[in-house]
Amino acid sequence: MGIFKRPRLKLKSKSKPDMPEGLWQKCPSCGEVIHEMDLKQALRVCTSCQHHFLLGSHDRVTSIADPDSFEEFDAGLVSVNPLGFANYEEKIAKQREVTGLNDAVLTGRIKVHGNPAMICVMDFKFFAGSMGSVVGEKITRAVEAATKESIPVIIVCASSGARMQEGMLSLMQMAKTSGALARHHDAGQGFISVLTHPTTGGVTASFATLGDVIIAEPKCMIGFAGPRVVKETTHQNLPEGFQTAEFMLKHGLVDEIVSRPKMRNTLSRLIAYFSRKPNPIVTEA
Repeated sequence: MGIFKRPRLKLKSKSKPDMPEGLWQKCPSCGEVIHEMDLKQALRVCTSCQHHFLLGSHDRVTSIADPDSFEEFDAGLVSVNPLGFANYEEKIAKQREVTGLNDAVLTGRIKVHGNPAMICVMDFKFFAGSMGSVVGEKITRAVEAATKESIPVIIVCASSGARMQEGMLSLMQMAKTSGALARHHDAGQGFISVLTHPTTGGVTASFATLGDVIIAEPKCMIGFAGPRVVKETTHQNLPEGFQTAEFMLKHGLVDEIVSRPKMRNTLSRLIAYFSRKPNPIVTEA
């Protein structure tokens, strides 16, 4: 028997050590565990496999616009309950409290390398980016303002589709936004549509696919109904990569796939083109 024995490690408590929630994020694509600060600095793109996490509307604007150039429009518009849908007011209030947003889209004027544009950014965190009356109204007002000011429009889409709690009033936004964009086009102004994960339903069937140029983030889902619904309806095996940005690029719906770190420069060149301005000198990566 040994003279000396290694003392046993004594723990003061059997409980797990305190660890702030949300400090680490696991990539759903490659399984890499990434520190939240590193993920934020990388514009929420996985540093290992380049998977694009969801990006909030305010962070999206910051990643695109020149510093301090964003002027928000219609921030105070909020949804009501026109159809008397059960508990809709409470659900909207909860969404506003949790997300810090009044609805699922952020709109306003920006500059990108000095050139002005109007931007609308949908936020999937608010009711899965669903399009209700407020979303349609804010986008329509922003497009009409852009037409009046003769500047291009950028709409960044991330949506589950029309908001069922507002029924037909939600579906009406498809026509309203499309009509505003048609008048914008007739006035000779450009519209850049940016599709992010996911872009589905009535948003896909209206303004998301009306862009003069349609850009998509890598591997994002683009479609009207989900793959399971399509398969059950058509009774057909779906091709590999169905409803991904890469599939849509191959079949002509998408013009270009652009990773998030390169999005600002790509939009800058397009804004300059639609504004009939010289292409800005871009020095960032």
